[in-house]
Amino acid sequence: MPKTSSSVISLQEKVTTLQREINHYNHQYYVLDQPSVPDAEYDRLMLELINIEQAHPELKTIDSPSQKVGGEPLKAFTQVNHQLPMLSLDNVFSQQEWQAFIKRLKDRLHTEDPLMICAEPKLDGLAVSLRYEQGILVQAATRGDGSTGENITENIRTIKSIPLKLVGDNFPEIIEVRGEVFMPKMSFDNLNQRAIKKSEKTFANPRNAAAGSLRQLDSKITAKRNLAFYAYGIGFVGNISGELNESFLKPSHYQRLCQIKALGLPMCPEVRLLGDEGQVIAFYKDILDKRDELSYEIDGTVLKVDDITLQQELGFVARAPRWAIAYKFPAQEELTTVEDVEFQVGRTGAITPVARLAPIFVGGVTVSNATLHNQDEIERLGLQIGDTVVIRRAGDVIPQIVSVVLAKRQNTAKAVEFPQTCPVCDSNVEKGEGEAVLRCTAGLFCQAQRKEAIKHFASRKAHDIDGLGDKLVEQLVDENLITTPADLFQLTEVQVSTMERMGQKSAKNLITALEISKKTTLAKFIYGLGIREVGESTAANLANHFTTLLAIESASFEALQRVDDVGEIVAKNIINFFKEAHNLAVVAALDAIMTWPAIITKSADELPLTEQTFVLTGTLNQMGRSEAKAALQSLGAKVSGSVSAKTHYVVAGEKAGSKLTKAQNLGIEILTEDDLVALLVKHGVKA
Repeated sequence: MPKTSSSVISLQEKVTTLQREINHYNHQYYVLDQPSVPDAEYDRLMLELINIEQAHPELKTIDSPSQKVGGEPLKAFTQVNHQLPMLSLDNVFSQQEWQAFIKRLKDRLHTEDPLMICAEPKLDGLAVSLRYEQGILVQAATRGDGSTGENITENIRTIKSIPLKLVGDNFPEIIEVRGEVFMPKMSFDNLNQRAIKKSEKTFANPRNAAAGSLRQLDSKITAKRNLAFYAYGIGFVGNISGELNESFLKPSHYQRLCQIKALGLPMCPEVRLLGDEGQVIAFYKDILDKRDELSYEIDGTVLKVDDITLQQELGFVARAPRWAIAYKFPAQEELTTVEDVEFQVGRTGAITPVARLAPIFVGGVTVSNATLHNQDEIERLGLQIGDTVVIRRAGDVIPQIVSVVLAKRQNTAKAVEFPQTCPVCDSNVEKGEGEAVLRCTAGLFCQAQRKEAIKHFASRKAHDIDGLGDKLVEQLVDENLITTPADLFQLTEVQVSTMERMGQKSAKNLITALEISKKTTLAKFIYGLGIREVGESTAANLANHFTTLLAIESASFEALQRVDDVGEIVAKNIINFFKEAHNLAVVAALDAIMTWPAIITKSADELPLTEQTFVLTGTLNQMGRSEAKAALQSLGAKVSGSVSAKTHYVVAGEKAGSKLTKAQNLGIEILTEDDLVALLVKHGVKA
């Protein structure tokens, strides 16, 4: 028996140590944003803790971090009465309304002095209240009607950024923390992608996804949704008898948020303490500008008088405080109707349905068109012409139709009919095996593809023909002066100078640029042809592997797949491109005009970085990213755009972001720009 007792004591100490370590790492990751161990080490510790607790259930505690995986499904949610009401906010939508709000506050306070304002982004999530007793999370509830909400404790326990036990020991007997549960953009995208693959219903936006996740009766489902939380205030603080503990609380709202953060709860990093109304306007504009860069959705800012004494003096009106306001952004979602669906043809022949909308002001601009992607998307939405739809626009993102409002569908609504022939050239259309996209088969004979193919040929990463903009390409094609990229080199100054907005000097500069572009590389030549799914990197790999244009043209399906980054689909696209007589005619014409240096096959000694994969991230000051990529590839390295377990090195320049973080978590070696330059010089490449 003594041996067993000693063993249990030893395991108890081990469990306590593991819980403490994991809670510490959670605090570093979610609150301080300073992860200190790789994900693999965190996972190892968590697995060890779970294994011990499963073998010895008596050692499992309510605040163990292992309890974030979800428990047994509930039959229903119970009701919770909030000890202090959870309030809503009134809104303003313009600078004038904001200034009028401030004036009302000052009039009520009988002051002209500037008011200190605590400002934060208005998270587009779900308000919740977390109740801690003796530092342990014992209850979580939704806002509900402000007085009564739903008990969602089991689901809240699964959120990794919410501690089950407060940090330290300086906290009152009871403290309620108010905040917002939200779904980060990446989690939302991943959730919808998984739903699409399973042919399940997708969520319209992250807020709906967060709300739906919190209302799951099975907390194991919630645990898989990767929800997050930011605290924005404090509710009841006191003891079990209901007596307030005001001595614990700071006299400033901002300081109270800092108190919450010190207890281990995450606080939004964008929260600011501002000194006057001018700073508030600047904050609003700054957050609006960076809105699309944030990892979470917001729909405005929340502005609160910072001084708690002034808050109390200002009081409340109905269910909203007088001392706080939501300064909302222009709406990103609105209702409008689909007047028609038209079809556009892209560079590769892809036929894309585009909804023509009754013009609507959304996201700061008037929107009249929205892409529908493909036939599968139309079927998923259940869209018909004449339907009322929810349209969404975020930043510079192309407007999209989020959902159809079926309750508003009229009897006159019509099904969307896809074209049987190309809407531009009337050629046959086809849908490849396993593809959702309909394509025109006419290639360069189709006027729509002709324009886009020439624009691609002239683009910066292809032949970089200065002065040949999209509008000019369209004019030249419409005037029948060019039908293929090869025709560009037959243009004269006189022909170009007659184009709209093209004078004699501009025409001369374009002809000079065309002459310069005749000298290129085989890799750029292949990329400029616009073969489907043959990007810069693949074009370079094809050039380096085969070394000549003729070898690429005549390569077999099997031979093509021996090239890095070329799989069955890309190989098939290359074969199909060079099988078409009209494509071969254009390639032959270009080959007769353009020149490139011969590619000399290098020995293994001359390719010291073969089999090594690099990822470039951040800003490089001594050389451009493209230059660094070319230098590494000249030594045999593969340069990838994403970090994975197969990455050997990540070169981190200034302002390196998520790629650097992922590399650190995976334990991948990080090189500075100086390290990269030294590596290149070592192998004889001038940086």
